[in-house]
Amino acid sequence: MRIYVSGPMRGLPAFNHPAFERAACALRGQGHEVFSPQEKNEADGFDFTSMSGTEDLAEIGFDLRRSLALDLGWICAEAEAVVALPGWRSSRGARAEVATALALDLPVWPAKAFLLAGADAPKIGTAERLVALFGREPE
Repeated sequence: MRIYVSGPMRGLPAFNHPAFERAACALRGQGHEVFSPQEKNEADGFDFTSMSGTEDLAEIGFDLRRSLALDLGWICAEAEAVVALPGWRSSRGARAEVATALALDLPVWPAKAFLLAGADAPKIGTAERLVALFGREPE
């Protein structure tokens, strides 16, 4: 399965690189093709591993608009599913990624559950879908 790894980055040490790396490795170990935005950023020449997660990335030449456009483009054109790392609900970028997948009727699983049970794992539920789309559950 072609899987996009979504999760929080900004505000976390090393921009959450270790969590993305572990998830991508585990998913590949299960035979999946994986797109990790952290790996894409590294391929573009950005090494976030020694950063605090609070740096102004524009100062080092990181273009957030371009990066998010590429990530969402991969979800739209290539992904068969999305796995969401812990903390995704608190990340605007991860919520945009999950919302895009949901708008395309792609399955979205919490990463830990998917790694344990595969496609049989419970998917992101209705209430979480609404939060992903609107930032909160509508009244």
